[in-house]
Amino acid sequence: MELTLARLRIREWRLADWPAAHEYASDLEVVRYLDWGPNSEAETRAFIRETMRTRRKRPRTRYDLAVALRSSDRAIGGARLWIESIQHREGSIGYTLARASWGQGYASEVAAGLLRFGFETLGLHRIHAIVEPENVASTRVLERVGMRREGHLRDHRYAKGRWRDSLLYAIVKGENRMLQ
Repeated sequence: MELTLARLRIREWRLADWPAAHEYASDLEVVRYLDWGPNSEAETRAFIRETMRTRRKRPRTRYDLAVALRSSDRAIGGARLWIESIQHREGSIGYTLARASWGQGYASEVAAGLLRFGFETLGLHRIHAIVEPENVASTRVLERVGMRREGHLRDHRYAKGRWRDSLLYAIVKGENRMLQ
């Protein structure tokens, strides 16, 4: 599976990507709002092996993918689209980029690409994303690609020793002309 975007390629992880993945997965600032991390080298390698294993399942419901620059094919982050319900045609998206790649519009490019993939290729009807309220940059990305805030979930996740709130964003197929 591969998506070619304007400046990026969203593709399957490869074993050789682990150093690039570990660069961002071990960065405290990058994983600040995430349920996981910072990763050890062993955890990063295990994650990539797991993505390779789950992509063979049929029907495939988990797309854990590398985000790479088109110019060099070097991984600069990760993206995911998970089918949460086949029956209800609902999925969720997420993305993580190395700190050196922040502020360049890559996250919006990735999010829009994931939405197009989910709606056009996978036939999803609704796609949602969860983000911590303090992660203002990510909420802006979700709004920029046409997702709407649907709720504030209190004490939604327990991670890194504390309960965390989440904001729920979603979009329904056909809502955003930018994606059509």
